[in-house]
Parts: sequence; C-alpha cells; structure tokens
Amino acid sequence: MNEYDNRAPSTVLGAFWLYLVSTVVAIAGAVVLVADKQTIVDAIRTAGRGQLTDPQIQQAANVGLWVAVAVAVVIALIYLWLAFKLKAGRNWARITLTILTLLQIVSLVAGRGGTVLGYLSAGAAVVALVLAFLPPSNAYLSASRR
Repeated sequence: MNEYDNRAPSTVLGAFWLYLVSTVVAIAGAVVLVADKQTIVDAIRTAGRGQLTDPQIQQAANVGLWVAVAVAVVIALIYLWLAFKLKAGRNWARITLTILTLLQIVSLVAGRGGTVLGYLSAGAAVVALVLAFLPPSNAYLSASRR
C-alpha cells in the first residue's frame, strides 16, 4: 500500500470542497431566482404581448420557476454525489465532473450574461477542476484504481 491508498491528497480535498461550494452557490442562485419571481413575470408578460391573462402569466412563472428549481436540485445532488466519489478516488467521477463543469461554462457563455452567483459557482468549479488534475490528484486516482 502506498500513501494514496488511505487518504486523499490536499488537491483532491480542495477540489471536493470547491465542488461543494460551487453546488451551494448554484442552489443559492436558484433561491434568488425564486425570490425574484416578478422579473420572470415581467418577461413572460412582455413575451406574451398582451395575449396572456394575469393568472396565465402567474401560472407560467410558477411552473417555470419550480421546474428550474427541481432541475437545479437534481443537478446539485448529482454534483454532490460525484464530489464524494472523487474524494473516494473514482476517476470516472473526475471525468464526469469535468464534463459538467464544461457544460456549466458553456451555459454561462451561451446565455445572455450570467448572474454573479452563476459566475461564482462556475469559478469554484473551474478551480476544483484544476485541482482535480494536478499531479497529487492524478497519483491518488491512479492508486485508487489498483
């Protein structure tokens, strides 16, 4: 047994904690979205061009918000599960987190400008990703495969 069989190096632990921070910040962004429902209502009203009644607009905003929150929670749970698997030395978790982090960045860039919380979440995930690929992390993940 070598030193990487029992304890994750600081780079993996740092990546783990930063993925947790990224997840918490993303959930905070979903909470802010729900709290700012009026902006969604106004956007729907503008897009509807007077063809929707106020109850229809409210219902569309509610459905949209709760679907967005549900998706955010599911993604957060997957992110958390993957972060714990990374900490346990699973390379497939690192690869999956890499893909999800890249999708998060593409989502920010492709959108009409993200929120501050969106950029903070993505920034934490990018730093976590870098830590996950540093030499001590590579050695730990390689040793964990054996």
